[in-house]
Amino acid sequence: MVWKYFLRQWSADGGLREVLNVAIPLVLSTGAWSVQHFVDRMFLSWYSPEAIAAAMPAGILIFTFMSFFIGVASYVNTFIAQYHGAGMDEKVGPCLWQGMYVAFFGGVIILFLIPLAGPIFGFIGHEKGVSVYEKEYFEYLCLGAYPVIASSALSGFFSGRGRTWPVMWVNTASTAVNLGLDYILIFGHWGMPEMGIKGAAIATVVSGFFSLASYLVLIAAPVYNKRFHTLKGWRPDSDLLAGLLRYGIPSGVQFFLDMAGFTAFILLMGRLGTINLAATNIAFNINTLAFMPMIGFGIAISVLVGQYLGKDRPDLAQKSVYSGFVMTFGYMFTVAALYVIVPDIFVMPFAANADPARFDEIYRLTVMLLKFVALYSIFDTMNIIFASAIKGAGDTRFVMNIIVTGSFFVLVIPTYIAIELLGCGLMAGWTIASVYVIIMGVIFYMRFAGGKWKQMRVIERPNPVICTERPECPVIDLET
Repeated sequence: MVWKYFLRQWSADGGLREVLNVAIPLVLSTGAWSVQHFVDRMFLSWYSPEAIAAAMPAGILIFTFMSFFIGVASYVNTFIAQYHGAGMDEKVGPCLWQGMYVAFFGGVIILFLIPLAGPIFGFIGHEKGVSVYEKEYFEYLCLGAYPVIASSALSGFFSGRGRTWPVMWVNTASTAVNLGLDYILIFGHWGMPEMGIKGAAIATVVSGFFSLASYLVLIAAPVYNKRFHTLKGWRPDSDLLAGLLRYGIPSGVQFFLDMAGFTAFILLMGRLGTINLAATNIAFNINTLAFMPMIGFGIAISVLVGQYLGKDRPDLAQKSVYSGFVMTFGYMFTVAALYVIVPDIFVMPFAANADPARFDEIYRLTVMLLKFVALYSIFDTMNIIFASAIKGAGDTRFVMNIIVTGSFFVLVIPTYIAIELLGCGLMAGWTIASVYVIIMGVIFYMRFAGGKWKQMRVIERPNPVICTERPECPVIDLET
């Protein structure tokens, strides 16, 4: 009986197999991204403690500024999913281009942050050796903002239709480019000068442009242009752009504030000293090995919810969400157990070529922090899956409002009070961060279980087809 039940759950619409078919390429894609960052930070930990300490604050700060535009531009994924589900494929290309216009605007805005890098990191007040690296890393990453934002929109053309393998191949190839350049530029191999953290930044920017070029070549294929208007639909469309901004801006604000909360958390940890900051950075980077594959599942769930709502099948949308949750929870529980039982296998790569005298304390703190990561990661499964589900329906304002409230009143303000006013240490800050993730996960599950999202749509309803000629309507002929 159990086996028959599993088979039904596996093969049914909205079941485990369907979710996996969409999710596996996205999991591999986001997994490649997490490997890229893991190895990038590992190389920098070999280079110097100051470099690894600087990479996370500067990297997450620039990503925070980009996150608003990524959140808006990438929301074309939901529009494409619902249009495709409703059989309105001619809307897909024009919708995609509105996301590209948002990306261009965002890329230009980010460039204006370059002259502000010095004052920003001077105000943050990290140790001088770290601050110099932060400024340099930040300035170079600003140059690569546009391709990152644009690629997040272009990937929606494939993932929104449930065709996720091209996304995986593009991300894997760009990761290979990044890691190869990391090795050459950070340490100065193959005749190149040793650039350290500057080389890591240049590698990231080049791989971003490689990803953008790859997507543009793919969507230019005549077969896509004919069916989806990927080239013919390049003109600005005020109605589509207004719709994208209506739902995408809350998504962008939510993404921005979520990132801003954790950025503020990391910057506050940096005020405890280079060792504490380095341990925090390594723990977060280890967490990306588990976290980013879950993001892939989250995108898949958002796509399936959008497609099934476009078909007016909220029951199957709900079923696909629970199928995704069961699989991600099992995966995350396993990884969390490994964080606690065998933390050495995650931390040792960072220690491999680092200075043992300087890394010993970082190692001890990181192993301790992984216990916090293990706890909150299990609840982060709820956060990612159920927030992605309701965003796939268009419930972006609720997600935004919860993140606004939670980031400030549950994460940032309590962390500031604990670290700056009460003089508490690293463990207090990480306890607050864990409580924040747990609360967010519970709230998003309750919103999903409430079912309001089932009535939401981000697209107009397709016009019904009315038969006007008798030969095309055999049912009418029969009835007459």
